[in-house]
Amino acid sequence: MPGENLTRIEAQERKTLVEVESYDIELDLTSSETTFRSVTTVRFTASAGASTFIDAITAKVHSVTLNGTELGAGVADGARIALENLAADNELVVVADFAYTNTGEGLHRFVDPVDGEVYLYSQFEVPDSRRVFAVFEQPDLKATFRFTITAPEAWQVVSNSPTPQPEPLGNGSAVWHFEPTPRISSYITAIVAGPYEVVRSELTSSDGRTIPLGVFARKSLFGYLDADYIFDITRKGFAYFEQKFGYPYPFAKYDQLFVPEFNAGAMENAGAVTFTETYVFRSKVTDAIKERRVVTILHELAHMWFGDLVTMKWWNDLWLNESFAEWASTIATAEATEWTNAWTTFQAMEKSWAYRQDQLPSTHPVVADIRDLDDVQVNFDGITYAKGGSVLKQLAAWVGIDAFFAGVGAYFRAHEWGNTELADLLRELEKTSGRDLSTFSSQWLETAGVNTLKPEIETDAAGTITAFRIRQAAHPDHPVLRQHRMAIGFYDFASDAADAPLVRVHRHEFDLAAQELTEIAELVGLAKPALVLLNDDDFAYAKIRMDDDSFQVAVSALSRIEDPLARALVWGSAWDSTRDGEIAARDYVQLVLGNIGPETESTTIRLSLTQLVQTARLYVDPAIREATIREVGDRLWQLAQDAAPGSDAQFQFVKFFANIASTTEHAAALQALRTGETALEGLEIDTDLDWELLEGLVLIGAAGELEIAAALEKDDTANGQQAAARARATIPTLEAKQATLTAALTDASISNVVLRNMALGYTHTNDASVLAELVPLYFEQIRRVWDERSFQLAQYIVHGFYPATLTTTELVDATRAWLEANPEPAALRRMIVEELAGVERALAAQERDRRA
Repeated sequence: MPGENLTRIEAQERKTLVEVESYDIELDLTSSETTFRSVTTVRFTASAGASTFIDAITAKVHSVTLNGTELGAGVADGARIALENLAADNELVVVADFAYTNTGEGLHRFVDPVDGEVYLYSQFEVPDSRRVFAVFEQPDLKATFRFTITAPEAWQVVSNSPTPQPEPLGNGSAVWHFEPTPRISSYITAIVAGPYEVVRSELTSSDGRTIPLGVFARKSLFGYLDADYIFDITRKGFAYFEQKFGYPYPFAKYDQLFVPEFNAGAMENAGAVTFTETYVFRSKVTDAIKERRVVTILHELAHMWFGDLVTMKWWNDLWLNESFAEWASTIATAEATEWTNAWTTFQAMEKSWAYRQDQLPSTHPVVADIRDLDDVQVNFDGITYAKGGSVLKQLAAWVGIDAFFAGVGAYFRAHEWGNTELADLLRELEKTSGRDLSTFSSQWLETAGVNTLKPEIETDAAGTITAFRIRQAAHPDHPVLRQHRMAIGFYDFASDAADAPLVRVHRHEFDLAAQELTEIAELVGLAKPALVLLNDDDFAYAKIRMDDDSFQVAVSALSRIEDPLARALVWGSAWDSTRDGEIAARDYVQLVLGNIGPETESTTIRLSLTQLVQTARLYVDPAIREATIREVGDRLWQLAQDAAPGSDAQFQFVKFFANIASTTEHAAALQALRTGETALEGLEIDTDLDWELLEGLVLIGAAGELEIAAALEKDDTANGQQAAARARATIPTLEAKQATLTAALTDASISNVVLRNMALGYTHTNDASVLAELVPLYFEQIRRVWDERSFQLAQYIVHGFYPATLTTTELVDATRAWLEANPEPAALRRMIVEELAGVERALAAQERDRRA
């Protein structure tokens, strides 16, 4: 892997020498099950006499011809091809075999266990188009791409340009000649091929063009594809973005393809977006997942403008691509679809991710220093997506939403088909808003860390506010105080009734100064309400705290706060306080169990239950851990029985009950659900839920290999195989855990998604002591894994099999010893440092809980 790295300096130097005109790429997908033939013809200009290189991660190079001269195989080292003595105008032809992957990188090959059909798809971000053709692999060397694909005649073949009629070759194969793309970056090109099924439609763009639409899935999942709904969301997204951006959709068609064993949620290939198959719902899913799919569809659509039409010069502005798409998809979801509470979901999910990431030792400014490809790979994180999106929400509030959209539209028009830096966008926003954004940029984009805001309120005997201050704090490692656009909400009970809702009775919006104490004179003289909520409506990016009186109201009446966004803010504040050791973990457990039953927002339920389980297993005093886990299981099962029949809450309570089941009584309840002896009205035990119930039984030791094999025989699909891998890894014995870890560390044939499920099962324990003996094996092997595996698989192993649930000082010592012995590579060290920080935070939370 180190030999495949590319530094920013190398990319900058190559950019000064080379401009690319076009690629003609011929791929033969019929010759082998392990490799495919690729013929790349690149036309480019260069500084006469200069030397550089082109990227190509090859299995075998057959020939390299530059300007008619055969260079010989010696110019290729398996990752790069050296190019010497270039002319002013150049034509390079590379004929090579490239390898299919099972890692979700390059050209991924999947065989469906249901019918034996073969499916291919490409995934090129960040640096993996070079696994399919020879390419100058950096975003600022844009070009046109013409693909010619030979494949089985019965297949669908999709790329960035509209799919042409195939030309049969008479041997069961055909060739597809695609038209050249516009000038785009290599990482958003795409090839998807196989016997996919498709539903087609079309829409009319704002400039009057007819845009063909397609939704694709493999045959064995196609029956579950709700294409009409996907088209509906897509049309709403097109109309919203074209109107708000003032710029019509920039490509000729728009296909959306659900592909197997995908590493991410989706990828913004121009006109050919790929999505994870988990968004094809073969079983019931939570409303949180349904909403996330909508946001993801709109996220990728937003990228067609921001990222594909206008692209960053280098990966230090990766955040701007992803943050903009995250912000734009959320506002579009809230304003153009039925998911009108999307900003509540954003607060609950994205912001909690951002706050966690921003408190790790590896935190970095939103505009990160990306020195090389290893840096960018590990920066697909909560800063790049969630903090960046939060900062853009703050920026939109700062300049005004109309000025923000106007500036974005001007940015697209000024830089269409080009490459930009952050300053180019800020320049347009300054023009449309009239605001100087230099201070905003320096405070929010060029510094790391999250501020904490807490109210200090004084009242007289009658409860009238006599002083109201906000105290702003920063971590000593990142001591930056910032300006915040924010609001303060006052909430009171609507009546004296025992179940009266908490409703907002007053709101004050203002700019908080970048200083430790800010007086809010406008609130003096008002009656202090039951609950004071900083950052009401969630404009600011900051951890918030409540005054003592408000916190006590929140503990007893959180579920009665009428506004779902306000509830999410309070949920988030309580969780932050728990992670920071300010409140006892056992108190957070009771807060969740006492308030989660009436919660209506699916993502809030999902996140709060995830945090509840984490708190019970990692943050409570180990002396009460077993009892806490048992109580959480008991209460979740009761909540499931009390929930409205068929509700999302009922479904989630059952799922999380299975996840943390720990007693023989829990096992009996799970088994009765599986057999139908116990039935909850409105709850269907479908295929995927049955796997989760079985995993709960495995976790307790009430089921094992026999039951897993029987379930797999009933569901011998890709999904079933992944669930079985996770369940086997959950078996709570040293032998099973050791077999799982050894396989992950040594068997390169295990696919990316199966490996990911094995990791989830490996760390799924109520008693993590079973992992203690395997810590030395993990640390003995991870450097070799890093050197030998692709980045994606190495990352899954390093993060997924680190025994994070084993919160012991011995694990801390072993981790520190490995870090001391391994000063390089930086990207791997960063992953281990993040894992160590999680264990240290858990130990600190346990110590706080002991003092409860």
